[in-house]
Amino acid sequence: MIQPTEPTETSLPFFGTGYPAQGDPCRRLGESAETIDYLDHTADLVGCPVNLSTLDDFVVQTGAVEVFRQDGFVVFSIPTGK
Repeated sequence: MIQPTEPTETSLPFFGTGYPAQGDPCRRLGESAETIDYLDHTADLVGCPVNLSTLDDFVVQTGAVEVFRQDGFVVFSIPTGK
């Protein structure tokens, strides 16, 4: 799979090395003004590049619910334990 290029300018607070596994193009998000309303102890907040060719599969596999889009990323809330 070809990894999409991430935009160089974003205020989204990414952390980690991939989601759900190391090296995957999606990454978890921490707390910021943009994310605070979507953080929940029962879900992970995850950002994926909008141009990710496997985005539909990611949604089905993880149970992701789109919460907003910003800076070339789709931000999802994903229930933990899925």
